[in-house]
Amino acid sequence: MLEVKQIEPERTYLLRHQVLRPNQSILQCQYPNDFQQGSFHLGAYLDGELISIASFYPEKHQAFSDTRQYRLRGMATLEAYRNQKAGTALIQKGESLMREKSASLWWCNARTTVSDYYLKMGMDFEGEVFDIEPIGPHRLMYKRLG
Repeated sequence: MLEVKQIEPERTYLLRHQVLRPNQSILQCQYPNDFQQGSFHLGAYLDGELISIASFYPEKHQAFSDTRQYRLRGMATLEAYRNQKAGTALIQKGESLMREKSASLWWCNARTTVSDYYLKMGMDFEGEVFDIEPIGPHRLMYKRLG
């Protein structure tokens, strides 16, 4: 059975490295806002194994006027466990916690290869495709909480 719970930032680093940044060092998988006040990190566990992670930070993007914004960063699921709704469960729990924190919008820089997934989660595009070196093309995506 899938269980989603809040985890310490350090618990995200290995999956970030394995799934998102295999060509970078583990130190580059530690993000500046990991320990920022208001940030939270979620892990999805299947039979006690951490299979998916997501980090949420209170961070304003200049494209949006909302004052209470959150950013999703570093969402990753082990390849062997994709299509088991772990990511969906993380997003749903994250949205619930963001609402508790009075956020009105959350956003992310989504890799273009997974933007369809975020569209299915109710997100919209803002702006054009842009490149993040050395990772590749991304789209700014957002969802209003209401």
